[in-house]
Order: sequence, then C-alpha cells, then structure tokens
Amino acid sequence: MKKNIAILPGDGIGQEIMPHAVKALHVIAEKYNHHFEFHEVEVGGAAFEKYGSHFPEQTKKICEQADAVLFGSVGGPVSEAHLPKWKNCERNSILALRKTLNLSMNLRPASVYPALAASCPLKDHVIKNGIDLLIVRELLGDIYFGEHKRWHQDNISFASDVAEYNEKQISSIAHRAFQLAKLRRGKLTSVDKANVLETSKLWREVVSHIALDYPDVIFENMLVDNCAMQLVIDPAQFDVILTANLFGDILSDLAAALPGSLGLMPSASLNENGFGLYEPSGGSAPDIAGKNKANPIGQILSAALLLRYSFGFYEEADAIEMAVQGALRSHYRTADIYHEGLQLVTTEQMASAIIERIL
Repeated sequence: MKKNIAILPGDGIGQEIMPHAVKALHVIAEKYNHHFEFHEVEVGGAAFEKYGSHFPEQTKKICEQADAVLFGSVGGPVSEAHLPKWKNCERNSILALRKTLNLSMNLRPASVYPALAASCPLKDHVIKNGIDLLIVRELLGDIYFGEHKRWHQDNISFASDVAEYNEKQISSIAHRAFQLAKLRRGKLTSVDKANVLETSKLWREVVSHIALDYPDVIFENMLVDNCAMQLVIDPAQFDVILTANLFGDILSDLAAALPGSLGLMPSASLNENGFGLYEPSGGSAPDIAGKNKANPIGQILSAALLLRYSFGFYEEADAIEMAVQGALRSHYRTADIYHEGLQLVTTEQMASAIIERIL
C-alpha cells in the first residue's frame, strides 16, 4: 500500500533522531510489503535560514498533500531566543501547522515499562500497580489562540491573554475521548478549573452531558490542581484524561516525567478526519544536539503512532513498540535513562538495537 509521509526534522536533536525513525519505517515497509514515499522539508530555524520563514509555503504544501506528517522539534538556545532565527519560532511553526491542518486533538500516552521501573522518579509502592494512561488534549482553542496583548497605562505595563472555547469544540473532542476510553480500560477523567474559570464551567457542563451517551465508561470530573497532585501520588488510577489546551500542555509534561525522560514520549495530533501529525514530546535540546546522546525512542514511537492512527497498521505499530521494549529489556540506555549496571549507548546504538529487533 502506497502512503506519502511528510518528514520535518526541524532543529536541534530533531536532525539526529529523525533519520532513525525514517529507517524504522523503511524496515516496516519492507517487512510488511508497504510502499512509503518520504518527502523531507524544512521547518523552524532550519527553514528560517533557507527561506526567511519558520513555516514556508513549500513546507505547508507538502504537509497538506501528505497522508501523515512526522515532525521532529523546533527551537534554539534560550540565550538566542531574541534573534530573528528563533524569535516566535514555535508559534510560527508547530502552532501554525496545527492550525493549518486543523489538528484539534493531541494524544500523549504515558506508560512505565517494567524494564524502566527504576527510571521512574516515583517510589516503588506508588507504581506497583503500573502506569498506563492517555492524555487527550484539545489543541485549537484556549489561551494559545486567543488575543495576546500588551500595553502601557499610567507608566505601568499590562498584558492579557484571552482564553476562549465554544460548545462545538468541547463536544467534538469529548466524543472522541470517550470512544478512546471504550477501547482501553473504560474510564475517563475530565480535568478543568470549573471552580474559577468560565471556560472550564462550560467545559464541565458539555463533557458531563456527553458522558450520558457513554454509560459503559466510568466518568469523573477533576480540578486541574488536584489532577496534578494525583498524577504524582496515585497515577495508576487514571486511564484517559481529557482536558483543555493549556492544562493539557502542562499535565502531559508532568505525565511524561513518570517513565523517567521526555525522550521516551511520543505524541499524535489528529484532525476530525483522522489526518495526523506525530512528534516526540521532548524539545530540540540544543545543549546536546550533535553529540550523539539524544534518546531516539520518542521519535521512533511517534512513527509507531503514525502507523496505528493514520494508516490503521496495528501489527506494524506493535512491532516497533515491541522492539523498543526488547531493547530496553536488553539494558540499552541512552544517557537520559542510564544508571549504573546498565549499558550506556549512543543515539545510533539505541536506534540500531531497536531496528534489529524489528527485523
């Protein structure tokens, strides 16, 4: 089966780990008799150097014509954030991509593999029942897409960021989250700040009403501050967490710490038609870029999510995920998850160990 995949390595470690995810997809294509065509284009700082734009028209066109997008990371050193190459880089690239492709839902799984239990920062008695949760984050509303404004008045600086939701946005992602919960363990936790925010009050009203359509899913509402605490003291209680854009951004990074490193974490951003963009949860990590130290697992697992959600290739996705677990069981560890007694490996060595196991 022929599929077109847009490849956007971006900046920093994205340039190093993306080739390994593409190689994994090549191996899958050969093993399962698929035909993948890869179209690599620039985004972020890399695109700015070449086109003077973080999200050039050529990149937009390739993404719109593709069957799925595999994304790396964008951004540069914090100390250079004021330079034209990096100023507003994420807003102009990944946020623009989400809007252009109408990616309204982000899926971020967080699991603690048995082989990585020692890397989890939580105590053994907290994780003894295992951690396997999925955060479903709305992507096109909330404070990121509202009006952003700064002004001066009476010699005082002011700033405002407008958060906005409508019933249709909330209803759409809620139905999809409940459907995902039905495919998992049948529990959904909707997270908001309904004791303070009007957007959260609307969120709770809409989601609670939709829950009536899914009587076979255990449903609860939870305030975001309590959810943050519960993710630390009892993460095993969660199955699917549904939440708004800002809260999802924060909680998913907290959940990403549970396996021990952002470098392990994949994510999927989907529109209502199933089109998806897939990216690791970690950033461009300019401090380790070019040193062959980055963990490629998040990028490779993002390729597995691409196979599962965009193409419906479940066996192929499982093959990649099993290969990752196999490499970890064999004690291969990049620096971010290494501890004494295991085998410290480079980016290339970890990727090779995974690809060997796919074969």
